[in-house]
Amino acid sequence: AKLTPVALAYLRARNADPMCSFGDFAAVSDEVDEDTALILKKEVSDGIVAPSYTPAALEILKKKKGGKFIILEATAGYDPGTIEYREVYGMTFSQKRNDVVITKEHMKEAVTANKDLSDGTVRDMIVASICIKYTQSNSVGFAKDGMMVGVGAGQQSRVDCVKLAGRKVCTWYLRQHSKVLGLEFKEGVKRQDRVNARVRYIEGDFTPEEKVRWEAQFATVPEPLTEAEKDEFMKAASGVTVSSDAFFPFRDSIDHASKVGVSFVVQPGGSVQDPQVTSACDEYGMSMVFTGVRLFHH
Repeated sequence: AKLTPVALAYLRARNADPMCSFGDFAAVSDEVDEDTALILKKEVSDGIVAPSYTPAALEILKKKKGGKFIILEATAGYDPGTIEYREVYGMTFSQKRNDVVITKEHMKEAVTANKDLSDGTVRDMIVASICIKYTQSNSVGFAKDGMMVGVGAGQQSRVDCVKLAGRKVCTWYLRQHSKVLGLEFKEGVKRQDRVNARVRYIEGDFTPEEKVRWEAQFATVPEPLTEAEKDEFMKAASGVTVSSDAFFPFRDSIDHASKVGVSFVVQPGGSVQDPQVTSACDEYGMSMVFTGVRLFHH
């Protein structure tokens, strides 16, 4: 398959976290072409929704999972209404739908000493913010070069979101380490098993029983990827953007984000601790923008 714009967008989204993408449901904003369908054909996925499909793409996808792959066509111009509802144990709650459209206009209030925001940085701020708008709160998202590289969602504290997503950012970077790229798998090891094995190699926290099964997948048992090697590789990480769906209540999130190459921060602002968080960003030379828009999703 060729990397058409739609196919590349799908690959970049999936590779933000290929372990968690196992058994996913894809949403595509443009027409699905044959090249995208050929890539999706090889992945473990349950369904797709898109505005339209080329005839060739539709034929490919209709055969996936023995014809059980779900293919939905989005209704053009659909209006979901102003109010949304949640039912909890017989009680129904209503609220105004979060229909804010995040644009570069939200990225103008730089509050740190470093106010240098390139077009690419603003794009990453928008991408990360759109992602967490639709992610279970509390949530933060990390983006780089126009794609998500780590998402942390559904945690009780914001710093735990940062730590969860930050671990995924480290994994995203370390998948490009020469030791990871050089892993020699045995013939017949499935693609998803290889993905999972690479991630576990990076994490390295095997139980004795798990390690025996993990090593059985390789033609040559690899040498460990040491903590010192990981730390040295991660020193080159930079230019990462983090977006938060609500304000950072303490500087601990910024301190942790600094460990995974974060240079840019975008958040609603509005905390009594905003000066402390801004000061932390200044200490690390980060640029931070306040959008004034909370993106809670429950």
